[in-house]
Amino acid sequence: MKSKRPIAASVGAFVVTLAISIALNSKADADGDVKAGREKAQKCEPCHGLDGVSKIPEAPNIAGQSQQYLTEQLNAFKSGDRKNEMMNLVAPTLEPTDIDDLAAYYAAIEVTIKKVPGQ
Repeated sequence: MKSKRPIAASVGAFVVTLAISIALNSKADADGDVKAGREKAQKCEPCHGLDGVSKIPEAPNIAGQSQQYLTEQLNAFKSGDRKNEMMNLVAPTLEPTDIDDLAAYYAAIEVTIKKVPGQ
């Protein structure tokens, strides 16, 4: 019989990470316009979706991520410090306000965790 502890530990780690992300978001939210970010996110929809949930296996889920994290990653793609075939094409076209707005929008999406039955 397999132990359920690794799954419980993973869920616990995710909850802690989510709590830290929320704490970081509370400070960073002032830098972007969520409404403008939603409009700009239409360009991100084919891969990341308007809801921030990946539409293709190669793209990560970004809903509810820390605004600071999203801003840092978009800037890294823009500068070429972080490599990804698609993002290295898209990110250089983003202005600093676009990055702030997109990060604010995706960070503002609430993520809920549902308990898996039997765990």
